[in-house]
Amino acid sequence: MNALDIRTRNLGVNFNRDGHANVLLWAPKADLVEIFLLKDDSRIPLQKKKYGYWSLETNAIEPGDEYLFILNEKDRFPDPASLAQPSGVHGASEAIDIKSYKWTDIEWKNIPLKDYITYEVHVGTFTDEGTFAAMIEKLDYLADLGITAVEIMPVAQFSGERNWGYDGVFPFSVQNSYGGAHGLQQLVDACHNKGLAVILDVVYNHIGPEGNHLENFAPYFTDKYNTPWGNAINFDDAWCDGVREYFSDNAMMWFRDFHIDALRMDAIHAIKDFGPVHILQEIKQDTDMLAQQTGRSHHLIVELDLNDTRFINPSDKGGFGMDAQWIDEFHHALRVSSGQPKTGYYSDFDAITSLAKSYEDAYVYDGAYSDHRKKKFGMKASENTGQQFVVFSQNHDHVGNRMLGERTSQLISAEMQKLLAGAVMASPYLPMLFMGEEYGETNPFQYFVSHTDPELAEAVRKGRKKEFEAFHVEGEAPDPMAEETFTNSKLQWDLINKEPHETMLGYYKKLISIRKEQPALSVLNRKDLSVESDEKQQTIILHRQYKMQEVICFMNFSNEPREVTASIYAPVWFKLIASSDIQWGGSDELPETIQEELKLTLPPESFTIYINQNE
Repeated sequence: MNALDIRTRNLGVNFNRDGHANVLLWAPKADLVEIFLLKDDSRIPLQKKKYGYWSLETNAIEPGDEYLFILNEKDRFPDPASLAQPSGVHGASEAIDIKSYKWTDIEWKNIPLKDYITYEVHVGTFTDEGTFAAMIEKLDYLADLGITAVEIMPVAQFSGERNWGYDGVFPFSVQNSYGGAHGLQQLVDACHNKGLAVILDVVYNHIGPEGNHLENFAPYFTDKYNTPWGNAINFDDAWCDGVREYFSDNAMMWFRDFHIDALRMDAIHAIKDFGPVHILQEIKQDTDMLAQQTGRSHHLIVELDLNDTRFINPSDKGGFGMDAQWIDEFHHALRVSSGQPKTGYYSDFDAITSLAKSYEDAYVYDGAYSDHRKKKFGMKASENTGQQFVVFSQNHDHVGNRMLGERTSQLISAEMQKLLAGAVMASPYLPMLFMGEEYGETNPFQYFVSHTDPELAEAVRKGRKKEFEAFHVEGEAPDPMAEETFTNSKLQWDLINKEPHETMLGYYKKLISIRKEQPALSVLNRKDLSVESDEKQQTIILHRQYKMQEVICFMNFSNEPREVTASIYAPVWFKLIASSDIQWGGSDELPETIQEELKLTLPPESFTIYINQNE
């Protein structure tokens, strides 16, 4: 269990009820620690405590003051737990009173995880302004779309003003160019007042390369394990207790002080922790304890590339207790089914059959041999509920990690886009959209950074080029450092009132409303589901049921009409939606009702739902 008090923020500079500043720093190898105040060039020594902590209570520090820590009377660094970096990652930290914000969401209760329909957002490219304040102006749009949860890509302070967010080096500090800590609080407050939950993407598997001062304070990293980013964060080596408390304190801060409803933890398979209590278990324990104290529930969602249910199983079943995980395999199977090439990590997936398996079993690889990995991979997830898996037809990774960052709208037809959207919404899992997909955004989402270190910038350029060797892609990747790469990735909001984008947006709204309104789709019971797939015909018939209500979803991934028959009887079948209807930009009108045998000729690249009750 975390030794720090989860009821309040512990690390860094915080203000108590008397207005005094409480300062706490973990620097176990320092012989002397002082805090340096820029306003008057004063230095105040901290007192050494147990386990490498240094502390101070003083009335000499006020909100807005900028400061640095001085170690051993010579080296000056920003606060590892800084809440604000007004001059960027290389500048001084700013003391702010995180508890001073006046919340208006007192009545807010988190949405049950099963009802999450998530919309992933990158703050910098979501609007022209690229700020939290500008995002607030779009919340009515998201609510009208039917979204119930907004997922914000990482906002921890990174170098410069352009970055996906996974290069953050101050985990407690909210990116200054987005609007800082109070800007994020205002956004969360506004979301809750619109009925929207907020998911924040956090990175606990590595720290970014530029402005990373953690190692100057303590052994935050260990050479016991290698990761794609170098030495692993020290979760189980000597001095790991302070590291674990640092990250758990961070997670509790987002829930407690920013009212975040859920965390999405980036690539947790890259977290190296072989101690008796995994860091994820510790964060889960602290999350549950915080919920008992505040009465607010919070969810922990992980990005996981291991097909290992241990991470999402509860602690009483030997698991780590994470509430849900992303499953990329559904995405990979869906993309291959749409006709996209089987290169790189798509090579392991077969059109239609892999997608059908993911509908039934969540994991495509649950013990079978993976040729891409050259080993048997995964385990069965038959006892895990549908709400434990997040699925999507695109996200920031699978768009932005393409060399040119092309969105789905630039790779497949509009008819196929509608089919992919339906395939996600009809699944027994939690659906997620990537910003702009709902109206067929045509701008790319490319990889961009704004490092100030020339050597690092060049290394990033070379790394991007090497990354595409496995995909056998020719040509040159856009320069990640160029501002043009960033501006080219911004959403074009004027498209939502133009065709064919307006029709696509209407189709998404209808799909989402059907998902919400029909219990056979909204109740995520994986047991009442069956799939018929025909690899040769390139069709899937997905059957879902809740009590007496039955829904049949027809998917034709081929470019030819296909005759299909559902092997389920009802006196009358009613059409809920057909992507091929003229209303949605198609050219075929499927019948509104069908008697008894549900037999159809599916138009090419189409998605269709029939139901046995007209509700």
